[in-house]
Amino acid sequence: MSIRIGIMGYGNLGRGVECAVRQNEDMTLAAVFTRRDPSSLQLRTPGVPVYRAENAAAHADEIDVMILCGGSATDLPEQTPAFAELFNIVDSFDTHADIPAHFERVDAAARAGGKLAIISAGWDPGLFSLARCYAGAVLPKGADYTFWGRGVSQGHSDAIRRIEGVEDARQYTVPVPEALERVRSGEMPTLTTREKHTRECYVVAKEGADKARIEREIVSMPKYFADYDTTVHFISREELQRDHAGLPHGGMVLRSGRTGLEDEHRHTVEFRLALDSNPEFTSSVLIACARAAYRLAFEGETGCRTLLDIAPAYLRRESAEELRRTIV
Repeated sequence: MSIRIGIMGYGNLGRGVECAVRQNEDMTLAAVFTRRDPSSLQLRTPGVPVYRAENAAAHADEIDVMILCGGSATDLPEQTPAFAELFNIVDSFDTHADIPAHFERVDAAARAGGKLAIISAGWDPGLFSLARCYAGAVLPKGADYTFWGRGVSQGHSDAIRRIEGVEDARQYTVPVPEALERVRSGEMPTLTTREKHTRECYVVAKEGADKARIEREIVSMPKYFADYDTTVHFISREELQRDHAGLPHGGMVLRSGRTGLEDEHRHTVEFRLALDSNPEFTSSVLIACARAAYRLAFEGETGCRTLLDIAPAYLRRESAEELRRTIV
């Protein structure tokens, strides 16, 4: 049986999910839901219906897993608990500090509806979370380091676009080279948030907008920019389209550790990603998690999960026997 996928939100992430569905033979795109006029959407998959987001509940029986493709700043905190009571869902909520509270809200909603939810599925949080978990288990005496970029952060760019007077924006996260080199050398330094990354913002302001106010709101935004050295560049829409149309990203998780009776041996574990398209890669993680959500729900599981709670085999379409034979 093909897993019937619903997409809530048809922006960059939603379009990426549509592409990812086509690469997975055990899945079918059943419907797309949007807050825009459904007739304005041009899907890449023929014959897929488009419905208004507010009418999603009427189509609950047609969807096995709903993938929520909104932003973490304002969309997912409201949407995920609401839809988790109606559908098996997957989201990519990526505000790290708020994940525990988000989990609790979604878990309560999913259990009330008898559904299975997977939150914070992407590459960080998500695959990087797994890398930190595995490396820390192997090297208990050590330290974790996570570096992002240089690349466009969808969530941070979306947060800027929500500011009054902003027409469009791209935000780049940039590792500080000196900090990365210290970690790779096995030094195990103690680094502040500000010492590890800088943030570069390229903003198209609406005509007549107060640019000084916009810049103040960006650099002082808690959880997004306040803890970083942040540079704001105001540019034209033409410059944004010419120089910042792509959505590349990536990064690395490192753990430095020691073993031996006298801690005499140094070890470094590094997991690295280099992505041409942040939304398409994130979408591919969401699709793998949708398969896990479907399987867990089929087994009668309810409530909320993160990638740390899911056995890796649940993410793959092959049987456990085939996985043991081919990749173990």
